[in-house]
Amino acid sequence: MSPPALPLDPAEFSPRFAAAAKTTGFAAHQYGEINGYPLLAYTKRTPGRHPRVYLSTGMHGDEPAPPWALLRLLEAGFFDTRCTWFLCPLLNPTGFTRRTRENFAGVDLNRDYKSLRATEVQAHVTWLQRQPRFDLVICAHEDWEAQGFYLYELNLGQHPTLAPAMLAAARAHSPIEAAAVIDGREIAEPGILRPVSDPLLRDTWPEALYLAYKHSTLDYTIETASAQPLEQRITTQAAVLRAAIEEFLR
Repeated sequence: MSPPALPLDPAEFSPRFAAAAKTTGFAAHQYGEINGYPLLAYTKRTPGRHPRVYLSTGMHGDEPAPPWALLRLLEAGFFDTRCTWFLCPLLNPTGFTRRTRENFAGVDLNRDYKSLRATEVQAHVTWLQRQPRFDLVICAHEDWEAQGFYLYELNLGQHPTLAPAMLAAARAHSPIEAAAVIDGREIAEPGILRPVSDPLLRDTWPEALYLAYKHSTLDYTIETASAQPLEQRITTQAAVLRAAIEEFLR
């Protein structure tokens, strides 16, 4: 059966996500507000010691596929009792509404996790500091310069890599990025970047680096190519998220 059609109007996303979250047993937590938009995280805590999985989307407002992919998985009932779940579906609601990379004030929030100047990032970090450490982190993005799917892996705990399973899932729906240098960095393997620089020496931190340094030892950033059709990107993102979690739980 074909997946349901997704609305292109960003205003429809949050109500639909909230309704699906409530139906599937998630609790909503408003951790802040920006220009009248609530900043929301959703958690579903399974009794007992289960893996804690954190997923974030919507950091850049001109990267719409990740939020819709997360919603697709939520509506499909994927987030069951195998894990304790932490979802941040729309980190930049003003950018999402405006379809801009930056927030309403022209700030790239994904460069602010060291300086913590933006209201959205301050509120998000304050919420993160109240959470337990995560066993797996995935931050979902898109890339306007890429021709195919690729990922970043920050595996500070030397865990079994999830990257091959994620690439295999992506390959079923999208080409893998073929460039040897992606985003100014040499690849470790086709479609895989494994940065090794000391985070303390960097002037700016993206969310993923903050999380890897403060909250988790297994951290992925996934990137679909913005030039592809939106439905293809949504399908790819959802498949990769599903594959990563299922491989992690094996």
